[in-house]
Amino acid sequence: MTTMDLRGKTVVMTGATSGIGASAAESLARAGGRILFTARNKRKGQDTLAALLRANPDAAHEMVLADLTTLAEMTRAGETLAAKAREVHLLINNAGAIFPERELTADGLEITFAVNHMAYFVITECLRPALAAGARIVSTASMAHRSGRLDMADMALERVGAASYSMASYGRSKLCNILWTRELARRLEGTGITANCFHPGGVNTGFGDNLEGFGKAAFALIKRFMLSPAQGADTLVWLALSDKVEGHSGGYYAKRRLVTPSAAARDAEAAAKLWAYSESLTRAPEPAPRARKRRAKA
Repeated sequence: MTTMDLRGKTVVMTGATSGIGASAAESLARAGGRILFTARNKRKGQDTLAALLRANPDAAHEMVLADLTTLAEMTRAGETLAAKAREVHLLINNAGAIFPERELTADGLEITFAVNHMAYFVITECLRPALAAGARIVSTASMAHRSGRLDMADMALERVGAASYSMASYGRSKLCNILWTRELARRLEGTGITANCFHPGGVNTGFGDNLEGFGKAAFALIKRFMLSPAQGADTLVWLALSDKVEGHSGGYYAKRRLVTPSAAARDAEAAAKLWAYSESLTRAPEPAPRARKRRAKA
């Protein structure tokens, strides 16, 4: 496999401090890349920075602290990364989480949708002007998208029962990743910039450790048979570097192969609606009309 030479090139990553993201970040650093990444936890970010410097001590790797649950923080992180990068050759969207209970963010968004989809959308939009000719965007999706359902009338998942919330919200967010990639690729046609996503497989990481009860027990059992982070990162690194996918865009991959996602993930109309909705969330609200003063009665 001929691979892209990353010497002198910049890679921007979210979700680089653990799991497949940490493994991929080190691989891309060893390939010569300068890694700019987001971190929510400063200590974990510093550990990642140290690992990247060991992998490639000649590059000026940098960390941007950010809590990717709020639109303001997503935007600040994206703008900060753009300022530090100047030109981006690889953008890796990998930040993600699964939550045991339904929760709304400070913006009123269902938290899984916010972290797993809107962070991809907002940061990518912030960085699009900085993307170099021939840049690649690689985003982590999941086979879990097959259980996802996109109901634009219930984006807060108010109609989903507590018992099924965790997997319903996660499956929907992964469906959004594929729909968004499809629409992003369409919008990038003719630019030479590509966008693809992938299923990493079941990977033994800290993912799901915050679950409780049956969900936590099930994850603990399944993890015994899961892939290592390096194995889970393989398709990510391949999509980032391989000449075999040069010029290919809008695809969903697993085990280095282009695979067909669910019918819901191939719905071009749903992809366009999701884009429009996501874009609407990033617009500044209209200022409230100034109240008129009432004249005092004589």
